[in-house]
Amino acid sequence: MAVPRITKEELKTLLEEDGGTPPVILDARLKYPYEHSTVMLPGAVRVHPDDPSTGLSTERDVVAYDSDPEELVSAPVAAALIRKGYRAKALQGGLAEWITAKFPTDEKDAPKQAPPKAGGLKG
Repeated sequence: MAVPRITKEELKTLLEEDGGTPPVILDARLKYPYEHSTVMLPGAVRVHPDDPSTGLSTERDVVAYDSDPEELVSAPVAAALIRKGYRAKALQGGLAEWITAKFPTDEKDAPKQAPPKAGGLKG
């Protein structure tokens, strides 16, 4: 199944429209890229790539993104949603292209490294 894509410019326009209903943005990144990042698309909802439809309404458009420029995770997520009756697309170029374009992002927590113990850095 060919999965429809949406460009970063098209998505940005949809998110900025007044009066329109913006699509639901799904952060479908794999565990490591998600946990070790401090950014996400504005208003994105974190989903597990194996079960992306939890709590979603079929009444709104859905855009899935991941950290891979080839949409290796988000395209299968969008395809699974389409098979379940959702109007879903994958973000072309993923988070990398969005950030490169300097489009707005939301901040999120990432794991913090524990501070060294006193005297632990001595050789």
